[in-house]
Amino acid sequence: MDHKSTSHSPGIDFNTSQLKKYRARRFLKDRFARRGVAAGGVGVILAILLIFLYLLYEVMPLFASVSIAPVASYPSSAGAIFVSLDAQADIAMEAQASGGLVFFASRSGVLLHNDSLPLPVGSTVEQIVTDAGGSGLMAAGLSNGNVVLFDQGYRFAATGIAPDIRYPLGRRSFAMADAPAPLTALAISDGERQLLVAGSVDNQLVLTVFAKSNHLLAEAVASKSASVMLPAVTGEIKQLLIDPEQSWLYVYSDSNRLTVINIRDVDHPYVQETLALTAPAVTVTDMVFLSGGISVLVGDSQGTITQWFMVRSDNGPAFRPVRSFRIGDDPVDKIVSEQGRKGFLAADINGVVGLFHTTSSRTLLSESLVHGRIDLMAVSPRGDYLLLVSAGKTQFFAVDNPHPEISWSALWGKVWYESYPQADYVWQSSAANNGVEAKLSLVPLTFGTLKAAFYTMLLATPLAIGAAIYTGYFMAPALRRKVKPVIELMAALPTVILGFMAAVWLAPLIESRLAGILALFLMVPGGILLFALCWDHLPFAHRPAEGMQAILLVPVVLASGALAMVLGEQLEAWLFAGDMSLWLTVKWGIPFDQRNALVVGLVMGVAVIPTIFSMAEEAIFSVPHHLTTGSLALGATPWQTLTRVVMLTASSGIFAAVMIGMGRAVGETMILLMATGNTPITEANIFQGMRTLAASIAVEMPQADVGSTHYRLLFLAALVLFVFTFVVNGVIDLVRYRLRRKYSSL
Repeated sequence: MDHKSTSHSPGIDFNTSQLKKYRARRFLKDRFARRGVAAGGVGVILAILLIFLYLLYEVMPLFASVSIAPVASYPSSAGAIFVSLDAQADIAMEAQASGGLVFFASRSGVLLHNDSLPLPVGSTVEQIVTDAGGSGLMAAGLSNGNVVLFDQGYRFAATGIAPDIRYPLGRRSFAMADAPAPLTALAISDGERQLLVAGSVDNQLVLTVFAKSNHLLAEAVASKSASVMLPAVTGEIKQLLIDPEQSWLYVYSDSNRLTVINIRDVDHPYVQETLALTAPAVTVTDMVFLSGGISVLVGDSQGTITQWFMVRSDNGPAFRPVRSFRIGDDPVDKIVSEQGRKGFLAADINGVVGLFHTTSSRTLLSESLVHGRIDLMAVSPRGDYLLLVSAGKTQFFAVDNPHPEISWSALWGKVWYESYPQADYVWQSSAANNGVEAKLSLVPLTFGTLKAAFYTMLLATPLAIGAAIYTGYFMAPALRRKVKPVIELMAALPTVILGFMAAVWLAPLIESRLAGILALFLMVPGGILLFALCWDHLPFAHRPAEGMQAILLVPVVLASGALAMVLGEQLEAWLFAGDMSLWLTVKWGIPFDQRNALVVGLVMGVAVIPTIFSMAEEAIFSVPHHLTTGSLALGATPWQTLTRVVMLTASSGIFAAVMIGMGRAVGETMILLMATGNTPITEANIFQGMRTLAASIAVEMPQADVGSTHYRLLFLAALVLFVFTFVVNGVIDLVRYRLRRKYSSL
């Protein structure tokens, strides 16, 4: 063809109106697709960010600072020796030395009601004490040595809530001793079966016992049954305390001496121990019970408040100091405890008030609220209001302190809880009564999460990667097309079904045939190796096609598994007295729980294996074919090609598969709820259970009060899981990137 004919050829016109419209439509579609994909990616990032911000929003109030704000101030009545607040902090009560009870509005000081105690003629009230058990019972110690018991309550009236004073023994007083003498110390304890009143008359301890008779349709009626003379105490008796369990009478005498008297058997009391509460040059200034009556708070002349409680020891119960708090350098003057929490307030002689919490070991606030010494101090039962009487003036404060139980040490450190022999990690978010100390350590939950993931991955990782290697590299393509979908289909099994099977079938099976289950881990691999060795030396004329040998292993695995179970049953009978789980507990001191980490590892492994297998097999199968054929052509064996070419090239994908499988194990909920026993312990023992963060959130969130410490702490657990997942994904991306760069030249 000449040049002339070529230049005059019609050619193709790319600028027709139809092609222009096509290009415009395609451009719009491409632009829409790009923006849609970008918007989807940004939306995912924003969704994750919003989840993080919401979790942070719910968690941040746990660490908010505490504040005290003045609400009202008004003159106080003369002669007050005791003050208290009702549950809502709306009504305050002042008890006067003359026996008068004055009820007034706490926010305004307006008088609401006047009452008086039934005092004998010529006597006055020396002191008023309350029951440490929170029954509301009070006792007034009189100047003539008598005691009046009364219960300060409230009832609904036509004008609103009105005070209601009740007298369990009637409107009368009773004498603690035969001869009239002032009571220098007084304590009461109202139990289910008896009421105890302890007093010091002429420095002699007297215990009066009132037995209770219960009636079906009426309240318990107390009647005096005995007066017991307690062991003599050295020094001048200044203060008494009786614990709510009516086991111990604490007697503070002299300047710092404490005598602990065992009164479990009131007919035979004896001195448990005598000790010094402070150094010789330091004086005890106040001593009160912490909420619940287990711990005793001791204030001294150096501004220190020390928490003491009974500790189990080799020589029996011992009264020991646990932790200390400081309000300043001036002597502690008064201590009052919150009723529903393990917090307390203390004031020094100059009007500085400190707010503390024992379990979290926190000094929440220290502030000068009045000028000069505080005469009387009361905190509302909920710990949200404070009433101070000083220099003839009553001041009412609002306390913003919603979450004092939370601190770094309480969440992640060992805490010495009441009645425990030593500091430990404990999670106990709820209890039968409010006096029980909240134990909110996240360590057992975090440890349980990692423990479950560890034993799951210990089983799932080698099986999943081994299956992926064989399926992606050695297996015949025809067999691979059938095997791979079946394994991946396992991922569709509902985890609740797996958990149900683990709890109902697998856990009892493992307990009854533990030796056989453990033998499986030896017999099955051993059977496969033995079969392979024998197969290599048998002169078969017809061998299966290359990559189809796995079919022959199915009966081998089944037979070796059955043999392991049979031999395991015989081994248990011969070596472990017929019960290996009981033998481990008795002989070696290894506790065995039916729902334990072994059950979790087996069942969670079934749930995680498909995830790891699918990703790892895809990475191995995607290795370029020319790399493997080139390696084989150069004389490498299939195994050398696998380990030095295929595995290195696919290492980033395999690593990602393992890490994603671990993320699945960490976040699993239903299997762990049903198969672990939900015991929050920090034991690595494979035969014991655990409780995970995810399981705790699922179980406890529906029961937690919105806005409570428990509620926000569960959000903190979710935040810990979220951050852990974020860190794991970050590590995955970093390691995959480096592995790709390192082996991309292969």
